[in-house]
Amino acid sequence: MRLLTVNVVEELLPGPKQTGFTAIDKRPQPGRVPVGERGLARDRVCDTKNHGRPDQALYVYAEEDADWWAGELGREIPSGLFGENLRTEGLDVTGALLGEVWRLGDEVEVLVTAPRIPCITFQERMGEQRWAKRFHQAGRPGAYLRVLRTGSIAAGDEIEILSRPDHEVTIGHFFGAQEPAKMRVMLDSEVLLWDEIRAVAERIASRG
Repeated sequence: MRLLTVNVVEELLPGPKQTGFTAIDKRPQPGRVPVGERGLARDRVCDTKNHGRPDQALYVYAEEDADWWAGELGREIPSGLFGENLRTEGLDVTGALLGEVWRLGDEVEVLVTAPRIPCITFQERMGEQRWAKRFHQAGRPGAYLRVLRTGSIAAGDEIEILSRPDHEVTIGHFFGAQEPAKMRVMLDSEVLLWDEIRAVAERIASRG
């Protein structure tokens, strides 16, 4: 398991009216890139209402899922097209558990916090009809990460799974099926959850 690329914003682009500009245009960077609690050095966030919180410090997408989309759409999905900071190889991002901890390279440690929810900016970026709905139905959302330990990372760095919590709610599950029983088990565990994710899980758990 390794990092294929580390991506930061290339240039700000005009975005939907409500957000003005967007920093979704990410491109691979050479060399090592410092990682702070808010994400990668030299990266930007424009829509601070919906992005840029510590639990959204990094967005990661798997090369395997990008390859799947390339086949579905009949076009290349170069690293950074989805606005991801990290493109990985050999790591099951969709199957990662909420609260799972990874080490990136020798220094950086991150916590898996949430699936990415497609938005109007992503819709405009892709230029595909019904893109947000298709992305949701495909169940390959990628994941947001919280930085637990800062440092630097670079393309080629190995990824190690340091710990997995004792529940069954994966990124894919939370993005899709959302079974109340599994949510209750997760909530009863000692897993560290983003407050917004905990609130959603509590609503889902109350249904069953």
